[in-house]
Amino acid sequence: MTRPVLVTGANGQLGTALARAGKEWTLHTVSRPEFDFEHLDAIPGIFATLNPRAVINAAAYTAVDAAESDAAAAFRANRDGPAVLARLCRETGTPLIHISTDYVFDGTKGSPYLESDPVAPLGIYGASKLAGEEEVLQAGVRTLVLRTSWVISPTGRNFVRTMLAARQKTNRLRVVADQRGRPTSASDLAAAILAILHRVECTGWQERYAGVFHIAGSGETTWHGLATAIFEEAARHGLTAPEIVPIATSDWPTPARRPPDSRLDCTRLAEVFGLRLPLWRESLGPIIDEILCAGTH
Repeated sequence: MTRPVLVTGANGQLGTALARAGKEWTLHTVSRPEFDFEHLDAIPGIFATLNPRAVINAAAYTAVDAAESDAAAAFRANRDGPAVLARLCRETGTPLIHISTDYVFDGTKGSPYLESDPVAPLGIYGASKLAGEEEVLQAGVRTLVLRTSWVISPTGRNFVRTMLAARQKTNRLRVVADQRGRPTSASDLAAAILAILHRVECTGWQERYAGVFHIAGSGETTWHGLATAIFEEAARHGLTAPEIVPIATSDWPTPARRPPDSRLDCTRLAEVFGLRLPLWRESLGPIIDEILCAGTH
């Protein structure tokens, strides 16, 4: 019997996309309550039963603002859980792909971030994800950390679905225009992760596969620019665009500070794995199509 690839966070955007993209793989996807980083003592037994040949950790506490008032939960999910997984992977020689975030940076560099740039998270969410990175890298010898950004998909909680839902309530949307980043389709991200895993399995583990890689959609925009593009795509389905008013971050106060410019430089990913994600604008259309055709916005 083929040993499975263990995918955590099955109900999230990336977990869902991995299940879709991995039809030809033997994936075993897990999520709460079966697999919960709130119950760390149960994880070794589940891991031993599955005996996975690789692990993709897509589980995370991603509520950026809520993390400010619930740091303990954020660190349990984003640091402590991954640390346990990484130790199990080290003990069994199992490759681990761990998903992290652009929010480990403060966004003040003024140009796309390299993997080697200094980290300086602005809030609890970013700090907890950074702590998770450090734990898995210290614990594992076959560990690959993928930092991504602005993930969007037809499912789950994300900016695209938020904008379409807001349009049902109002004809005027105020959207932050002074935060810059690289939107990433969960589908594109999932395909790239499986391509990385395929390379690892074909060549065997190599030292150059270890460490941190940035992976995000090609191109860049602001939240206002993304909102504008969303409704340009939605117009193909007869949805009239609202007035989209550009505002400053200071006009939309939130519990957690966001990095003003979290663009990721993905050159290392291209050099090591020959991968470059599609332009975010090209990947947006199919997401909008699926949401509007399903009527789930």
